[in-house]
Amino acid sequence: MVRIGLDRLENREERSEAIAIQLDEIGQKILGAARDELYIGMRFLDVALSSFFYEMDGTVHPFGTDGMKIYFHPKELGGLYKENRILVNRGYLHMVYHCLFRHMLKIVPNKVKQSTVGQTMEEGSMKNTDQAAKEITERYWDLSCDIAVECLIDSNDHRSIRFSRSLLRRETYRRLQSELEHKALNAERIYECILSWQMEEKELIRLEKEFYVDDHQYWDNKMPDKKPPNPDLNRKWQEIDEQMETDMETFSKEASEKMGDLVGQLSIENREKQNYRQFLEKFSIIREEMGVDPDTFDYTFYSYGLSLYGNMPLIEPLETKEVKKVRDFVIVIDTSMSCSGEKVKQFLETTYDVLSSKESFFEKVNIHIIQCDEKVHSDVKVTDEESLKNYMESLALYGEGGTDFRPAFEYVNELVDNNEFEDLRGLIYFTDGYGVFPKKMPVYQTAFVLPEEDDGEVEIPAWAIRIVMEDDLWI
Repeated sequence: MVRIGLDRLENREERSEAIAIQLDEIGQKILGAARDELYIGMRFLDVALSSFFYEMDGTVHPFGTDGMKIYFHPKELGGLYKENRILVNRGYLHMVYHCLFRHMLKIVPNKVKQSTVGQTMEEGSMKNTDQAAKEITERYWDLSCDIAVECLIDSNDHRSIRFSRSLLRRETYRRLQSELEHKALNAERIYECILSWQMEEKELIRLEKEFYVDDHQYWDNKMPDKKPPNPDLNRKWQEIDEQMETDMETFSKEASEKMGDLVGQLSIENREKQNYRQFLEKFSIIREEMGVDPDTFDYTFYSYGLSLYGNMPLIEPLETKEVKKVRDFVIVIDTSMSCSGEKVKQFLETTYDVLSSKESFFEKVNIHIIQCDEKVHSDVKVTDEESLKNYMESLALYGEGGTDFRPAFEYVNELVDNNEFEDLRGLIYFTDGYGVFPKKMPVYQTAFVLPEEDDGEVEIPAWAIRIVMEDDLWI
């Protein structure tokens, strides 16, 4: 780009435009230099680092991204670069991590308690409780996302982003790792954890200042029109981080060892998540039920007959319709000592809520609820909503031995051989996942429902589906 001599421009508008062009050029060069420096040490990030356009914006502090562009404030970016170029490198990587984990696209889980709203609302605030809860939810989510990516960056040993950590930062990581029992510190877990701290406003502000790096105003979940997350943008970054995960586990394994727990977090993010209700629909079969089928009924001929003959339609609605619902399936509850009764109760309550939906299940069903640890202890047959309700009210768990999944599958296979099911489509096994799995795939679909995320420690067989209760898609 040809530089314009500012001293030769007498017109104020031309001078302002020329200054803006130069500031934009300088900002783009700073961001380009940060990208190149990061790439030298982390080559598996090449596609992610080069996935942005750069655009100057005087409202951003100091930069931010929507997943497509990096917006920057020219003076603030220049000041940050003068202070220490490592801060620009860290900021660039910080925004890349937000995109890899799709923080800007996720619906913020609203789990703020009334007490938290009261503690963080400013004294004399005129905001109503709902508005205050929404703002506090967003603040906690923003903070959780920033802590998650900063923790990854701080655990990275590359010289281009190495920076001393404050006492507050080190103490925050220590507390989170302790409370989360050293599981991967992703944004969802951090969000749940810091909500439980019941922080006052000054404590929340202190953490926000410590971990603030980029402006989140461009995130989809911040847009005032509340548009659904952009599927194309989500697909773009999912493809990038799946490619990165593969590369880091194979060709760049040695280099990725310096990246902290990035591979572990990518594997959690890329793990296929199953909606529990949608999964149950996989067990459905097509049958006829009493009722009008609007898709096969032509109201035109019906109305024409009434108008022509008075009370005689030319076509009558069908008295039955084809529906796709669930009739036969099995629930197995792991009653070993490793599964808590509270989690079992939560699982059964959610299952009951799904089963009692007339849109998903026939009025008459054939569901076996089996309790098993290292052997089968009980099998209760449920035929309708009332019998399921009675089972829930009188629930008693038997077992507390070791975990062996094979007896339950052997028992169900015997039921199939004895024609207990008309068309068994699937089995749901609630367990912590630690036990002996069958070597042979059953003829019906199987899902193992885990009470909490396991960071990949539990190796579910390839023929089964993994569902985690703490996933947002659980219900």
